Amino acid sequence: MKKIGFLLLLVMFALSSKAQVYIAGSTSLWHNHDAEITSFSITPEVGYNFNKQWAVGAVLGLAHNEFENNKYNHNSFLFNPYVRYSFYENKLVRLFIDGGIGVSSRSYKHADSEAGFELGLKPGIAVKLNNHFSLLAKCGFLGFRDDYAYGENGYGFSFDTENLSLGVHYEF
Repeated sequence: MKKIGFLLLLVMFALSSKAQVYIAGSTSLWHNHDAEITSFSITPEVGYNFNKQWAVGAVLGLAHNEFENNKYNHNSFLFNPYVRYSFYENKLVRLFIDGGIGVSSRSYKHADSEAGFELGLKPGIAVKLNNHFSLLAKCGFLGFRDDYAYGENGYGFSFDTENLSLGVHYEF
């Protein structure tokens, strides 16, 4: 029994020595003084690199929006697991694409809640600052959305600066 426990411990140590766990995320705060709208969001991300090309991860998102002096507001929660494929890398830049399915829930102050989902691809770029830190940018979406927390309903692609997400990536 001790031999099996030692063997399992040795296998877990060997796997974790090659493990590349990362955390990332982004946040936003916006106030439109003409329309009296205040928005806040935070989207932490955690993932695991299998090798230089493949990784899996998940994004948790929380958002809050207040309209017209807190008369109308809503809170959103989203969970978006993904598979990341890095198709180009040099010493400074890595290009990747995230393919995932996301689910969201939005609750309103004086109305019914709604659930939504998305299925699609998000291209991105990581700029390496040192061995642990990178700046991360995702721009655009290609896929399908239905009542998802971010974006309009329907399908298609959108690669404009309105869909730009910037964040920080830390690799252990």
